[in-house]
Amino acid sequence: MFKFPVGVIVDSFRLPIPEAVKKAALVGADGIQVYASHGDMAPENMSAQKRREFKALVEDNGLVISALCGDLGGGGFVHKDQNPHKVEKSKRILDMAKELGTDIVTTHIGVVPEDKNSDRYKIMQEACFELSSYADSIGAHFAVETGPETSLMLKGFLDSLGSTGVGVNLDPANLVMVTGDDPVQAVYNLKDYIVHTHAKDGVQNFYVHPDKVYGMPGADKILIEGEHVTGADSFEEVPLGTGSVPFPEYLAALDDIGFKGFLTIEREVGDDPAKDISAAVEFLRNLIG
Repeated sequence: MFKFPVGVIVDSFRLPIPEAVKKAALVGADGIQVYASHGDMAPENMSAQKRREFKALVEDNGLVISALCGDLGGGGFVHKDQNPHKVEKSKRILDMAKELGTDIVTTHIGVVPEDKNSDRYKIMQEACFELSSYADSIGAHFAVETGPETSLMLKGFLDSLGSTGVGVNLDPANLVMVTGDDPVQAVYNLKDYIVHTHAKDGVQNFYVHPDKVYGMPGADKILIEGEHVTGADSFEEVPLGTGSVPFPEYLAALDDIGFKGFLTIEREVGDDPAKDISAAVEFLRNLIG
């Protein structure tokens, strides 16, 4: 059997944060992740007192913080003119993460293009190099969520940074839903970078280029023979254990590389997320003992 702590993204409950934290404890989680990129939990809205109160709320419910979510949307870091603001805000989210007791902020950086000489690749590389250097300086990680590109392509991009300050939040569902990549092989490809994972499941109905799925600049000009025009129905997130992620083999691979971090449940759809999350905790507990 495997030994991994189980977390929950509390925003998935669709409840006020204090209620959601208590709910995470009730369903048997060991820790929580919370969105800190906007709203009341954004660093500019979290005074020193509010940070202490939130940390106490988590601890009083017998939980720890596995990571903060610092996804700033808008295509990640593909727009050069937006990156100075986004990079600085990301740093402030990471500062707050350290105050709250975690070294990890997960984020989306955009779709890494195949052409390493493209402007987009260089723009993303420049932003991630700065993020990586800052994370290294305070002993932390920005964790890129998998899915927009294959694991091998992401590895090549991360290797170019020369650091693990920008690491990986491995989401196996995103890999199978968007790129059709093998999440088990992804574990081995990205083994030097994985610091956090999302426990999510899904299926791909048909392939759509990731640039279209994630709304990258110029996506409307991409033409692939036989490809559907829209990505709206190209994939579906489903309850844990009912999709295309081979969880026993996937968890065995994580164990094999020595990963000790969180399996953090994310449920972005469904009419009864609390029921689905509770079932997901049980599903994982049955696999990890």
